Amino acid sequence: MWSKCSRGCSTSSRLIFQIGNSASLATSPEIAGEPTGPCIKTSVPGPKTKQLLCELSKLQQAGSTEIFINYDKSIGNYLVDADENTYLDTYTQIATMPLGYNHPELLQVFRNEHDLKCLVNRPALGVYPGEDWPQRMNHIADAIAPYGLRHLNTMMCGACSNENAFKHAFMAYRRKVRGDDNFTEEEKQSCVLNKPPGSPNLAIMSFLHGFHGRTIGTLSTTRSKYIQKIDIPAFDWPMANFPQYLYPLEEHEECNRVEDYRCLASVEELFEKWCKKGIPVAGVIVEPIQSEGGDNHASPTFFRKLQAICKRNNAALIMDEVQTGGGPTGKFWCHEYFDMESPPDIVTFSKKLQLGGYFFSDDMMVNQPFRTFNTWMGDPGKVILLEKIIDIIVRDQLLQNVRLTGDYLLKQLQCMEKEFSPIIHSTRGRGTFIAITAETPEKRDEMIKRLKSKGVICGGAHPQTLRLRPTLLFSKNHADIFLDKLNEVLKDIKKA
Repeated sequence: MWSKCSRGCSTSSRLIFQIGNSASLATSPEIAGEPTGPCIKTSVPGPKTKQLLCELSKLQQAGSTEIFINYDKSIGNYLVDADENTYLDTYTQIATMPLGYNHPELLQVFRNEHDLKCLVNRPALGVYPGEDWPQRMNHIADAIAPYGLRHLNTMMCGACSNENAFKHAFMAYRRKVRGDDNFTEEEKQSCVLNKPPGSPNLAIMSFLHGFHGRTIGTLSTTRSKYIQKIDIPAFDWPMANFPQYLYPLEEHEECNRVEDYRCLASVEELFEKWCKKGIPVAGVIVEPIQSEGGDNHASPTFFRKLQAICKRNNAALIMDEVQTGGGPTGKFWCHEYFDMESPPDIVTFSKKLQLGGYFFSDDMMVNQPFRTFNTWMGDPGKVILLEKIIDIIVRDQLLQNVRLTGDYLLKQLQCMEKEFSPIIHSTRGRGTFIAITAETPEKRDEMIKRLKSKGVICGGAHPQTLRLRPTLLFSKNHADIFLDKLNEVLKDIKKA
């Protein structure tokens, strides 16, 4: 049952609860063999990277490829490229590396013969799971499931997790309308022809600048870059406004409060408008922090009121934690900061959790087999890695490390912002899930390029955001290296 602790905040996942009550504070994790800092030996990209890019381009469109990595030599928070350049990686494979590169305990996981056989004999989990599969699923759910969301489906990636979450929302909505799952013959026949009533006109609402995947369904809810959507047919689904805050937050409280209510009003209007169109909204998908859209935050008040609107309209609230799940914000699930009255209906995940999947409520449970199904339904090998990752997060108190390092990094960036404004501004974040905004998109791109040439890898996001997505092992020492390099870059840009 969803409950509240004595401080009034919503009880978080079991893992967070356990860590949050530890008496001691985390210390900066030490990583054996990790470099003391970046080391750049060639131009970036170097000659070998350019050669490899030429070879790859003959086979596929490789325009997104930046550098080729020597994964044998990479370690901890550091990448080594094909030209022997060493980088401090604050972007970590687009936010997917909880423990960095070549963590010694993860390298030992498949030396166990049983786990190796789970990896090699990859099963069709929906039909032929291993005999230890219930135990593994329970282990994960006991450790990280958001309270109130005991049910778990594993998938391959974030996009297919969101895609199947949509299906759960649609099926739950129709079950409420119908009163049961006793399908009529007309429904059975018409769905094969892609026609109502078997294929009903329903919608998923999303938000401007949101990103939820590149499959056909999720693209209709993705509202970021045109290159992801152009030429692809889309559903007639509504898009609401997401808050765009002014920073520092403490200086713009009233303005940002008005922004919350403006965006919530757009949500309510769209519910009504799409209902009148005969395409009722069955679910709303939202990121706790819009990531690719520019690291856009919204207040706990916004999310609580959004949930109330969903409940009034019998729509599922789908919390897309593909980027934020797994601890980068200092809690295992970012939505646990919001003190919501009850859990979201569905919480999707991937990235730092190694595989895709989603936790969901009793109301979202599907009653018939094969309604959410594919051949693999996840990957036992990734689950085995996740079990070990969870154990290490708990043992080494890594979420406390994230909170401590994040607090330090935010304060230092806010001081730097005062010196270099307006080149950078709007420092924001939770934990080490941090971003700054550049004065222009061109200056943001220049910052990323100059940082890379100095041995630091960062990420960009729409429209002019520089974002950090480090490992959970990222410590004050790593933060100082990043800050020193950023300071050098900003001085160079200011002089130019």
